[in-house]
Amino acid sequence: MLVTLTGGAGAGKTTLAAALAAIVGPERVRVLHGDDYYFAEPGQGGVWASDEAGVPRLDVGDPGSVDGARLAGDVDAALARARVVVVEGLFARRVAPQRPCRRFDVFVDLAADLRLVRKIDRKCVGGGFPLEVLLRNYVLHRRAAHERHVEPLRRGCDLVVDGARAPEMLAGQVWAAARGAAASRADGCGAGGRGAGGCGAAGRDS
Repeated sequence: MLVTLTGGAGAGKTTLAAALAAIVGPERVRVLHGDDYYFAEPGQGGVWASDEAGVPRLDVGDPGSVDGARLAGDVDAALARARVVVVEGLFARRVAPQRPCRRFDVFVDLAADLRLVRKIDRKCVGGGFPLEVLLRNYVLHRRAAHERHVEPLRRGCDLVVDGARAPEMLAGQVWAAARGAAASRADGCGAGGRGAGGCGAAGRDS
């Protein structure tokens, strides 16, 4: 089974992925992080722009900066070995593996101000990243990128969860909903759709 966790930066996707794995058992789950699949060099692909000093910077808020083919290939390989594969990231809903599987897409929702507070705490307070740079990037780029590229993915997800809730509670909610969806598909609901033959997102916005 493939479970994707989509949502804005700071919504709690990584924490929820860990909670999901803890319930099922780490030996039966493979978690893939979208942050590991950004292009590393301008010549490889991705959306790049020069900063004030003329240094090329990858636009991590644009889905075109993610190596989708490499991610899909790793998902296919993981599905061959693990009972459950969890993909978390800004654009996780867009992943399109080829291997047939059941799929359940989750949007982790959290108010923009709370997501920003979490990001400041993690990167600036805990990581030493310059606060003024983070805030400037948020105002000039990240806020608009979220509305353009992340928020529309909500409509194609099977479940929307509140990222402010405890991750253990959210994990239980996700697994209960995923089991319910799988049972409905097994009974014939949605026959011919995602539950009937593959992970493909045919007929859904991507």
